[in-house]
Amino acid sequence: MLCITFITAPLAIIVLVWSVVNWIQVLSSEQNIANASLLLLFSLCLVFAVTIIRRYATKTQDRIIRMEEQFRHYRLTGQELSPMLKISQIIALRNSSDDEFPELCERAAAENLNSAEIRSNIKHWRSDTMRI
Repeated sequence: MLCITFITAPLAIIVLVWSVVNWIQVLSSEQNIANASLLLLFSLCLVFAVTIIRRYATKTQDRIIRMEEQFRHYRLTGQELSPMLKISQIIALRNSSDDEFPELCERAAAENLNSAEIRSNIKHWRSDTMRI
């Protein structure tokens, strides 16, 4: 995913900008408008595709984190996570240790803590190096 974020997305934007400039130049000279229009259309499709691919990967990862933390909470407490927790809260809670996780889950749901507040309440940090 790093490739999509730091290489493919900027290249797609560069191609889009170049194709817009090319299209404007072709319009002013009235030569081969069909090819320039087709290039512009393909450039737009490329930018949309890169955006959709990145969004799809992030949403999939969010769903996986929700399932992992749901299982973790069930393993530690025998109960499911509160349905009041938003995905941003669950993502922040994944960094807490097993000892403080159930208590932080309850507090986050009861007090509607945002992700920054949840992270500031974590005493024993558990890093997540697998996040894309």
